[in-house]
Parts: sequence; structure tokens; C-alpha cells
Amino acid sequence: MKLSEAKQQFISSWGAFGTHWGINRTMAQIHALLMVSADPLTQDDVMAELGISRGNVNMNIRDLISWGLVDRVILPGERKEYFSAEKDIWKVATQIIKERKKRELDPMMKLLAQLENIDGDKKDKDVKQFVSTVSGIRKFGNQADKMLDVMIKADENWVLNNIIKIFK
Repeated sequence: MKLSEAKQQFISSWGAFGTHWGINRTMAQIHALLMVSADPLTQDDVMAELGISRGNVNMNIRDLISWGLVDRVILPGERKEYFSAEKDIWKVATQIIKERKKRELDPMMKLLAQLENIDGDKKDKDVKQFVSTVSGIRKFGNQADKMLDVMIKADENWVLNNIIKIFK
């Protein structure tokens, strides 16, 4: 398989995969292109490579920057903006987890905490069932939150441990 063919297949597959972690296909394809590019790319480069409009590229790059997956790069002597994606897949996965936690899990946990405190007769079977179900979901959410925090911190601890090894 030639590089161009492999690159296209990766971009296409990453685009489909991205829809499973909460972003649209085009955003994931742009992310994939930037990940496999050796040098930072301009919006024009992305437009040409993926065949999408400037507005689509601009909007999706802004979203990728807000997710913390893409950075603006300033090249000396260049007037155009360049963009680059993190290449370390562990850092990419950790960042996606942080963002999904912030955008999805945290608001859900806040809502569940509010829903647990409903007005009504605590002896009423419907109230008991509702509170029991919401409490169970909230406990599960708390466990998921703790597990995600451990996974996120595992990367930070790995980095810290390697820094300490360097100085030994």
C-alpha cells in the first residue's frame, strides 16, 4: 500500500471513529490529517487535502483547538496560520476523556444530584422508585468519574516518574 492510500484510509477511518467519541466526521478527519502530517498545515492545505470548504475547515479547527487536540503554530516569516495536532496517542486519548467528562459526565452528575432531591412523600412507592433509580445512576456515574480521574492522573504520574528518573 502506498503512503497516499494508507493516509486516506487512516483519515477516513479516524473520521468514522471520531463520531463515537463525540465529534463530527469532518472534525475527526481534519484531526487525523494533522496527526499524520510531519509539518504543520494551513487551512488551505487542509481544504485541498480533504476537499472541504474554508468555512468548514475554520469551524472544525476552532472546535479542535477548544478540545485541546490542535494548536496554532507560528512559523517565522509566515503570515498564514498553521495548525498541528498532538502526535502522542496517549495524550490524545487523555484529552478526549477530559473533554467528554467535562462536557457530558459533569453536567449529568449535577442534574442527577438535583433530581435526587425531589419534593414528595418519601414513603410513596413512585417517589421511592424514582429516587432509587436516580441514586443508582448517580453512584455509577461517581464510580465512572473516579475511574476516569485515575486514568487521567496515570498519565500525569507517568510523566512525573520519567522526569524523576532523568534527574537520578
